[in-house]
Amino acid sequence: MVGLTRRGLIGAGAATAACAAFPPRLMAATAAEGEPPLFGPAAGVALLSRNENPYGPAPSALQAIAGWSGKGCYYADVGTRRLTAMIAERFGVTPDHVAIGGGSTEILSAAGLAFTSKGSILCPELFWDTTALYAAAKGATLKRVALTPDLDVDLDAMAAAVGPDVGLVHICNPNNPTGRVLDGDKMRAFVRAVSPKATVLVDEAYMELTDRPDYSSVTELVKEGHDLVVCRTFSKIYGMAGLRVGYAIGRPETIKKIQGYSMSFGGNTAGLAAAIASYNDTSFTGYSKGRILEAKGILLDAVKKAGLEALPSQANFLYVKVPDANAVQKAMAAKGIQIRGAYGKWTQWSRVSTGKIEDVQRYAAALPAAVGA
Repeated sequence: MVGLTRRGLIGAGAATAACAAFPPRLMAATAAEGEPPLFGPAAGVALLSRNENPYGPAPSALQAIAGWSGKGCYYADVGTRRLTAMIAERFGVTPDHVAIGGGSTEILSAAGLAFTSKGSILCPELFWDTTALYAAAKGATLKRVALTPDLDVDLDAMAAAVGPDVGLVHICNPNNPTGRVLDGDKMRAFVRAVSPKATVLVDEAYMELTDRPDYSSVTELVKEGHDLVVCRTFSKIYGMAGLRVGYAIGRPETIKKIQGYSMSFGGNTAGLAAAIASYNDTSFTGYSKGRILEAKGILLDAVKKAGLEALPSQANFLYVKVPDANAVQKAMAAKGIQIRGAYGKWTQWSRVSTGKIEDVQRYAAALPAAVGA
């Protein structure tokens, strides 16, 4: 496991010291007044239902937040341009190829609105469809394609379903809630075949957590000029879900169109400062990935010992086959452990996120009884 650097730990101390300068009444935990905490789980609750990374933000991010918080009175456009340039440099594109959003959710939602004027959204039957449903609420039509028998995205069936009635093809890779990652070569072939017919939108929120991110990602195809948008986020490996920073990479004309449907203005100073400070913080991202893999190992061992099976996951969660997902969720909740219930008709599949090691251990200890409940 990769450890935090001495500089990073000093940075965390600086951030803590800066926070200590705030009046105690502002920093006091509201739980003392009988109310839940403003952010995060209540005391005694193991939060394993939301694919969060409790080991972030990085010390470098905390230091940046503390250092720049006094500038929150100013709009954040300069910070947006700085982060845009950093992302463009990493992926070998120009800043015109990059859009920043309030988490990748905003960009995915904006893309759903931007391209459905040409036709429906083609998507898997099961994936993180919140943003597609947002577009549907605004009048878009969703055209769903069944998964393969092993619950993978069926790229062949999706390619065959692309016709004049499709304006956007939306895929999550690795997929949520299954955790499965698509083969990189097959994904690249799919994008090359489909993008001349419709815009391809790939949500790569968990890509940094995969075994081979460079192989599994399709970001390189943006430079080839394909009609492709790839979304990433700071919510997962960077542990910044509540700071709301995400980005998209695509052709300049595509990015400009998506930006026309965005709802935020310039981003927020805290999130941008944290993102800029930690984007190239490989010490933290290595540590973060190590903790997530450690927690996932505990979950896999628990699933095996309970006589269950889980899909091979390349994300920070597992999709576990159980007798009744909602019953397991209820049994876990009775022990202060939060996991997800059934997703639609997939009532025998239960999603559990990695989290703090001690919380994952609680899940492991409770699983046998919960399955038998």
